Amino acid sequence: MKTIIVATDFSAEAENASIYAATAAQQLGVRIILFSLQNVSIHALNSRLPGSTFDHIIIQCYEMVAEAAQKLVHKYKIEVVPDLATGDFYEEIERCQAKYRAELVVLGMPQKSLEQDLLGNTTTKAIDRLSIPVLAVPLTASYREIKKILFACDVMRGVQTKVLLQVRELAKLLGAEVEVFHVQNQVQALQEMELEENFELIRHELSGIRYVYKGVASNKIVAAIRSELLASNTDLLIMLTHRYGFWNSLVHRSKTREMAAGASVPLLSLPIKPGGA
Repeated sequence: MKTIIVATDFSAEAENASIYAATAAQQLGVRIILFSLQNVSIHALNSRLPGSTFDHIIIQCYEMVAEAAQKLVHKYKIEVVPDLATGDFYEEIERCQAKYRAELVVLGMPQKSLEQDLLGNTTTKAIDRLSIPVLAVPLTASYREIKKILFACDVMRGVQTKVLLQVRELAKLLGAEVEVFHVQNQVQALQEMELEENFELIRHELSGIRYVYKGVASNKIVAAIRSELLASNTDLLIMLTHRYGFWNSLVHRSKTREMAAGASVPLLSLPIKPGGA
């Protein structure tokens, strides 16, 4: 990993995510792209202000991002590049990722609320929409050396080779142990052969790192994962984001998004597509 994007709107959760990412970047020797989206308000656009006024507003916004980037440079002795965008948040994040070849987007996670449960927020929507990994950092999280990773996945559904390679490389980079955690209601006899094939793939692709497997029976997947986070003293949670079609997305509630909304530790979501290898 060489470059990561840290998105900020200068809120408390974004500032905390910036500090978390900068501390990690200092340890790992990676570059940060400090991304901020600033759109001129509709009221200002409807006014009769001259175009030079809007240019001045954008310049001020860029200077604010550049100043924040320099503070991180001086404090953490890392490379930080400011990037100011206007337009659609998700499109601009994808543009920024392509421009700098970033491998990860870091976003702050607000405190859990009823409105967030119903409508989501920028971070949970980014997990659902972006095609690159997203690290959601809770407001209460502070960086500590990552020694234990909880990889929550559906073994019965199968885990793509590409995802397992990402988990293995991250564990190697951090020198961390991985716990492959699976929650299911029950394992039917007809599925045992397929289950064994999935285990064999996990064993093969995670060779070379320290890992353990744990499966539990529960109808409440998110609750089971949260319980295991506490029991295992996990430093980082990894979950997968499946891409659904339009109609399915209307009735499907992403377990990754739901988990992110109430996570107690940073959550890394790895996007996958149906049929991917």
